[in-house]
Amino acid sequence: MVFNIKDFGAVADGKTLNTAAIQKAIDACFANGGGQVLVEGGVYMFGTIVLHSNIELHIDATATLLGSPRCEDYPERDNVRHVDTKKLPRWRNACYIYAEESENVSITGMGKIDCNGKSFVEPRENPTHWLFKRIDAPTPPRVVFFAGCKNVRIEDITMENLPSGWGFWIHDCDYVSFDKVKIFAEVEYENNDGIHINSSRNVTVSNCDITCGDDCLVIRANNASLPENKVCEKVTVTNCNLTSYSGGIRVGWRQCGTIRNCSFSNIVMTDTTVGVDINIPHFTFDPTKMYTIDCGREATLIENISFNNIIMDNVYAEPVKIIVNDNPETKVEAVRNLYFSNIHAKGPRGIRLKGRAENHLDNIRFSNCTFEVTDYSAFVREEFHGAQIKSQSHGGYPKIEYCDKITFDNVEFNVKN
Repeated sequence: MVFNIKDFGAVADGKTLNTAAIQKAIDACFANGGGQVLVEGGVYMFGTIVLHSNIELHIDATATLLGSPRCEDYPERDNVRHVDTKKLPRWRNACYIYAEESENVSITGMGKIDCNGKSFVEPRENPTHWLFKRIDAPTPPRVVFFAGCKNVRIEDITMENLPSGWGFWIHDCDYVSFDKVKIFAEVEYENNDGIHINSSRNVTVSNCDITCGDDCLVIRANNASLPENKVCEKVTVTNCNLTSYSGGIRVGWRQCGTIRNCSFSNIVMTDTTVGVDINIPHFTFDPTKMYTIDCGREATLIENISFNNIIMDNVYAEPVKIIVNDNPETKVEAVRNLYFSNIHAKGPRGIRLKGRAENHLDNIRFSNCTFEVTDYSAFVREEFHGAQIKSQSHGGYPKIEYCDKITFDNVEFNVKN
C-alpha cells in the first residue's frame, strides 16, 4: 500500500513544519502491515521522524525533504531501547530520521534530503582549519540514525547541505545496502561524515558519490553505547567517488574493538586530505571532553582488509596512513593483514606506517602501486586542508617504524623535485 503524506496534511511550501503529518503517514503505514510512504510534488519542511519495520520512505524526484532550521525540532528521544544515550558520541541521540530495532526499512527515490545545514554553522573568526564551526546551540549531530536494525536499504537518494554532523550512522545493524546514494556536503564544515558504519555486519556500499568536510566512509566498532560488544565485519565498498577535507576512508579510532574482513575497491578520490586513514590516536580518559565520549571500550583489532583499484588525485596528506599512538592508555590488540593493490596516488606526501614497540604493524602488503609526490600548488588553501596543516614531505618515500613483514611488490615512488 502507498501512503501519500499529502493525504495526512503535509504542505509542500518549504515553510510549513510537516513533522506530525509525515509521522502520521508512517504510523498509518505501519499499522496496516507496512508499505510505501510517498513524498512527492514539492518541498516539505520537517523535524525528527521515526521509521518502523516494513516501511519504505520514498522521496520522489519531484520532492525534497527540507530539514527545519530550528534545533528544537530535533529533540532528544527519551525512550530509546537499543543504545545508552549517555554513552553516544556527543552524549546525544537527536537526528532527522531515526529507526530502532526495525526490519526491512528503506529510504529510496531520486528526490533529496536537504539538511539545511547552513542554519547550524557560523564563520570562524580568524580561521585556520575549517572555515565554519557549529553555532552555540544543540545542533542535530546526525541526519539518518539506524540502531539495531536488519535489512536496511538506502537507494538513489541525494543528501545535501549537511549540518556539522554525520550523514548516515549505521549502528549495530545487519544486512545494510547503500546503492547510488549521493552525499553533497560543504567541505569547510567539520564533523559532517558521509556514511559512518559502526559495529555492523554485512554492509555493502556501491556506486555512491560522497563529498564532505569530514571522513567520507568510516568503519568502526565503538561499542560503548551498546549492552554487549559487537564486531564490525563483512563491509564491502565498491565503485564510489570520494572527496573529503579529512579521510576518504577511515578505519578504526580510539578503543575501537574488532574490525575485520572488509574490502574497498574501484574507488576514485579527489581533493582528499588522507586517502586511507587507519589511525589509532592518543587516548586519555576525561569525561568532560568531547573526544572522550567518541571512544569505544575495547582494545582495537584491525585485520584482513583489502584496498584495490583506487585512484587518489591530489591527496593533501598521506595517501595511506597507518599509525598506532604510543600512549599506554591506547589499547591495541593488533593491526595486521592489510593488502593494498593497484593504488595510484598523487600528492605532497608519502605513505606512513607506524606501529609501536609493543604493537608492531604486521603483514602490510603493497603491490602494483604508484605514488607520485608533488607540491601543494594544486590546493585552494595551501596552508590548511580541513584540520590538516601543511607539512614538509618526508622525501616521498615510505616512513616505516615498528613494522613486521612489510612487502612492496612492483611499487614505484615518483618524487618530483
